[in-house]
Amino acid sequence: MGRTPKDSITIADVARAAEVSRATVSRVMNGRVTVAPEIAERVRAAADRLNYRPSDLARSLSLGRTNMVALVVPDLGNPLFQQILRGITNASAAAGYRVLVAETDEDPTAEADIAVEARRRCDALIMVSPRLAEDSLLELLPQVKPVILVNRQGPPEVASVGVDFGRAVRTVVDHLVGLGHRRLAYLAGPVGSASNTDRLRSLEIAEREIPALEIVRIPCGSSIEDGYGAVEKVLESHVTAVVAFNDLVAFGLLARLNEVGVAVPADLSVAGMDDIGLSRFAVPSLTTVRVPQQGLGELAWRRLYAEIAGSEAEVDGVPELRLALRASTGPVPQATRLLSDAPSGRVGPVRWQQQGDIFVLGNDSGLLAHYEFGRRMPQVHSPRPYLHPVRTLAGHPLTEVSPVDHRHHYGVSLAVAGVNGTSHWGGRTFLPGRGPTLLTNHGQQRSRGVTVDHDAGNSLTDDITWYDEQGRPQLVERRQLTGALAEGGWRLDWHSVLTARYGPIRIDSPATAGRPGAGYGGIFWRLPSAETTVVLSEAGEGTDAAYGSVSPWLAFVQQRGDSVTTLLLVQSSADVRPWFLRSTDYVGAGPALAWQSALALQPDQDLPLSLTALLLDRSIDLAEAPDLAGRLQQS
Repeated sequence: MGRTPKDSITIADVARAAEVSRATVSRVMNGRVTVAPEIAERVRAAADRLNYRPSDLARSLSLGRTNMVALVVPDLGNPLFQQILRGITNASAAAGYRVLVAETDEDPTAEADIAVEARRRCDALIMVSPRLAEDSLLELLPQVKPVILVNRQGPPEVASVGVDFGRAVRTVVDHLVGLGHRRLAYLAGPVGSASNTDRLRSLEIAEREIPALEIVRIPCGSSIEDGYGAVEKVLESHVTAVVAFNDLVAFGLLARLNEVGVAVPADLSVAGMDDIGLSRFAVPSLTTVRVPQQGLGELAWRRLYAEIAGSEAEVDGVPELRLALRASTGPVPQATRLLSDAPSGRVGPVRWQQQGDIFVLGNDSGLLAHYEFGRRMPQVHSPRPYLHPVRTLAGHPLTEVSPVDHRHHYGVSLAVAGVNGTSHWGGRTFLPGRGPTLLTNHGQQRSRGVTVDHDAGNSLTDDITWYDEQGRPQLVERRQLTGALAEGGWRLDWHSVLTARYGPIRIDSPATAGRPGAGYGGIFWRLPSAETTVVLSEAGEGTDAAYGSVSPWLAFVQQRGDSVTTLLLVQSSADVRPWFLRSTDYVGAGPALAWQSALALQPDQDLPLSLTALLLDRSIDLAEAPDLAGRLQQS
């Protein structure tokens, strides 16, 4: 029979090879210093020759330790806790320890039992942000020593590390107050969270110290879903800024605000807490407080290991907190109440004014439209200036930006699928034989300067240059946007003149490239979805009647809950183009520049484009729509 396989080498084999007792081998393998150095070296040499590895289980039984530490966290889905775990794992591995992880799923009633069970299997315990009530925590801690708390303060004899979340939330509040905000909302975390209690205490102090500051406390939670579900309560509170319990809550809030047409930060500023890895990739990028996540884990391990080893050496403190200032916070809006809240008969004139790096249209009672320059749009969306949100007088948004179905749709914009082969529409390009294909052909429309008619204040002029994907100029545009009260609602007039200043221009659409019916491109209005959408046109009721028609007007009548809105789009009587529209998979429309054939411009030739929109907080029918459209065309 051959030699015993190397994976079955035992401590007895090493003892025979080193000519010592098995007890001596055990003491050497376990790091005991009671063995003479020359004998210890002989044992280690024999173990190396035989490729002997001691059994972790046998060593644990011999020494009374497992070289494992237990970690109990409320929610492993939270990236903050994941990064703390990473810091603990990396730091403990260097000391020869492994980490056993247990999750309580934000259930305080199960936390004590889970902690005790985990501690029985390991040498020590780390509890991250425990949700236990104070008396229950004090009862538990003596049962699980050695133990350390992360982001929770225990009695003096129990080690702890934590971030000063009270100071962190005050940093955010001071930032927002510096931007002019005085009415804020705080989306509160779990009731059992000690860090949430610290935040609430700090907010009370801020209200006492900062004149005219009001903070609305809104029960929320700690997840994306919690933030998503809190939007209605946030909007009902009429605040100008929101401080979220953490970044996950802020993500959910941002997603829902986008869906309901609230612009961040133009309408509402949003800030988070923790600066998890995805925060700078949010849309818009999230202002938050940078918490030293891995550093907390590493520090927790160093302090716990010092206790395990009986060391009295001091361990460094928590790294400094810093504000990560990004795009989700901005100046307080100049007007924050909806027009429907204004006293009857006191609706003032509509005016444009600059607000930070955007322009807003409204009056002394509310905001009706925001004009953005698209500088933060991804290149694949063909960056361009656009209007969003555009609202009715009662505050109902009638535009949508970057929805899931078509990320490159942006409110109301001048979007053209093909300009000498460059996409100013965004997304994929239709290619014959291949279908929609993502190309690197996305151009950009850049504003050269905006002026506002200061006499009336209701007309904004933007001079724009269109560039191809190589940064070469293609067209110049003079765009004029005018707002006014009309017909019990308000009207928005868009007039553009495109000039082929840099040579001949060919404007195409997917229809001219071989995709029948897809003649989109021009002034395009993307609406939000609704429970019901009725399409009206001169050709009758329904999408099929209006699609491709040269009706001088088009209307969308939408029902959302108890609210009914109408968007009436009217073309210039001098140049009526076919309508491209959708009303089922998404809602949007615009007069098409290249419906069946390409549109050509000679050098220095002008192309005028016009569209008038009437926004109403009621429905219209086929009998009323032509009269309204006619009056808009004549005025």
